[in-house]
Amino acid sequence: MLPMKLTPGICSVTLRALSIDDVVRTAAAAGLTGIEWGSDVHVHDAASAAHARASTEAAGLRVLSLGSYYRAGSFGDFEEVLVLSTELGAPSIRIWAGVEGSAEASVAQWDAVVEDTQRIAGLAAARGAGLAFEYHGGTLTDTPETTLELLRRVDRRAVGTYWQPAVGLDDAQALDSLRHVIEHVVGVHCFSWWPQAERLPLTARKELWQGVADVLRGNGKDLDVMLEFVADDLPKNVIADAAFLKRVVGNR
Repeated sequence: MLPMKLTPGICSVTLRALSIDDVVRTAAAAGLTGIEWGSDVHVHDAASAAHARASTEAAGLRVLSLGSYYRAGSFGDFEEVLVLSTELGAPSIRIWAGVEGSAEASVAQWDAVVEDTQRIAGLAAARGAGLAFEYHGGTLTDTPETTLELLRRVDRRAVGTYWQPAVGLDDAQALDSLRHVIEHVVGVHCFSWWPQAERLPLTARKELWQGVADVLRGNGKDLDVMLEFVADDLPKNVIADAAFLKRVVGNR
């Protein structure tokens, strides 16, 4: 059996102000392995998706996923998302679990998110792609318990979840949330905000991220661990945070 790998990468939303090629150059200079391309700025049509793929591969990096902003439950035109993921060569597509937090969502909204996710999971599978929910406030995946309930109801092998530390949780609480959902985690968005949304260097919460890496290794699955936000959105801070991330995941 091959040893499991934690792949250090970056989300292109980390560097929204930069061009596709500059995002790739920064990721390569930081010694990262791959990129999750966001559909908000960088990958917005077939041409930009093809450009991102070509630039990524030319630098010896991998496309890790498409970070879409599709809201499950909307029953929208998912073909547009599939065009992007296909041109990008993305093995996974990030989606969002509705438009309301789990405590506010109605039964009908829960049902709609489940039904729509099942629908688009089939469409994605036909293109060879999986789905992963953004683990985020203001959606049905805002707690470990509701994330597990949603995944149980969707009941599709190729649908998982990302994970990130929820705003305001201390290290122990964040790690506990990860342990609850780890069986379904397909990737991690990595940043250090504290005590709320103040952006800090990754090393400011080094105990948290060392603990995250230990939990991920204990799960035994290959996973992408992607920088999502850095202080002041600066490329030099990507370089610094990437150096720490690579040490934590074992790619020194």
